Amino acid sequence: MEHLNIYETPDRKLDKMVVVFSGWADAAEGASSAIKFLLRKLHAQKFADIDPEEFYDFSQTRPHSSRTRDGKRRIHWPTNEFSYLTDTDTESGIMVFVGVEPNLKWRTFSKTVARVAREHGVKTVIHIGALLDAVPHTRPVKLSGTASEPKLSEFLESQGIRSSNYQGPTGISSAIMDACINEGMDYTSIWGHTSHYLQAAPNHRIGSNLLQVLVKLLDLPLDLSELISAADMFNEEVAKAVANDEQISSYVTKLEGQYDEAVAAIEIPDPAELVRDLERFLRGEQRPPPTDP
Repeated sequence: MEHLNIYETPDRKLDKMVVVFSGWADAAEGASSAIKFLLRKLHAQKFADIDPEEFYDFSQTRPHSSRTRDGKRRIHWPTNEFSYLTDTDTESGIMVFVGVEPNLKWRTFSKTVARVAREHGVKTVIHIGALLDAVPHTRPVKLSGTASEPKLSEFLESQGIRSSNYQGPTGISSAIMDACINEGMDYTSIWGHTSHYLQAAPNHRIGSNLLQVLVKLLDLPLDLSELISAADMFNEEVAKAVANDEQISSYVTKLEGQYDEAVAAIEIPDPAELVRDLERFLRGEQRPPPTDP
């Protein structure tokens, strides 16, 4: 893999990998801000990256330029970096891949990520992302997700994370999921739903919720009080801004009604189904187990 640059070999087996992509799969930087916090707090060490030349149309995914303190111009190319956490107090480690969705050669790119994971002993891959949705910021953060293994699905359900039934155009995270599963790894994808009328970034409200789930899933010794405090401040600023805008405030009220109705429809059993269950019980029948659609 000529496009893979390896700088060092981690000193431990890495049995789990966290994946996050900036851009489309990172609405309001909800996911990437959470991972930046994780990398900083647990002292991540970069050990490899992917050369962007093979995978990007630079007229679409443009590099950025900046000026250094001494006045020199510097170009920042799209980065796809592999790191591992050095401060986890465990014998095995955790790999973190932070990338930018490529424009070209998705299958080659995905197979590269999966092979690096396999070569370092990864057994479970967890992707986190953030998407725009018509959800009010005044309600608990909505999380959705999928998992390739029953125990992981049970964990998601225990955290109130509903299964996603989305079908349609997809992103690079799905391609990497497919590549990792083909290499024999388990895969989980968790998404935070961001209020589409909020443009402020980073959205620490989404990031803190995603990271609280991730820390439980990985059993990490990470104090989240700093990020939760940032989320509280974010909530306060959003509440002030919305209160000062009558049009947005009215729209949020409408969303709240729709959201509450949708939640009630999910949580309240169908009366007709309750009657059928009672009839089965009286006849001594057991309700057949649910089947996938």
